[in-house]
Amino acid sequence: MQRRSFMGAAAAALGAVPMGLAPFGAGAQELPDQFLPRMVRTRAGFEANEIHVDPGQFALYWTLPNAQAIRYSVGIGRPGLYEAGEFYVGAKREWPSWTPTPDMIERDPASYAQYADGMPGGPENPLGARAIYLFTPSRGDTFLRIHGTNAPRTIGTAVSNGCARLVNPHAVDLYDRVPLNSRVVLYPQV
Repeated sequence: MQRRSFMGAAAAALGAVPMGLAPFGAGAQELPDQFLPRMVRTRAGFEANEIHVDPGQFALYWTLPNAQAIRYSVGIGRPGLYEAGEFYVGAKREWPSWTPTPDMIERDPASYAQYADGMPGGPENPLGARAIYLFTPSRGDTFLRIHGTNAPRTIGTAVSNGCARLVNPHAVDLYDRVPLNSRVVLYPQV
């Protein structure tokens, strides 16, 4: 069943009203105020404990009871690489290792071929401090991730290879809230 979209202006789509969530974690000071997490009100009809990504607003919402959500600012996939759809959290990793997909290597061998055998987790790893792995029943692991980044300048932009990224402190906060099998909706880019 298709739920109401978070698409459009965040305030209109959600009835979003900032509720005063204080900035948290090292690295948050590197972001402009508009990119800091905040509590917002949502319209009725969204179940608690779901992730909704609105690419037009560069926003990820973790829904809470009583028509509330935490709004995190994210970077998203470049045009043609972002994949809309409904997913579930099939795995989670702290300081995950990373291996570029064959498609990534083919698109940009100069950047990715050197990592064809993988890169261990750590501060320089592109998946950052935490990664949430998106699965579907038919495909299993989709190779799409919601993950951290140590590049705050990429928040609010469409630069990734299809994943949604948060600064590391926000990725850790989200990771700690999200259980396995949580529903994830990535809305279409417009």
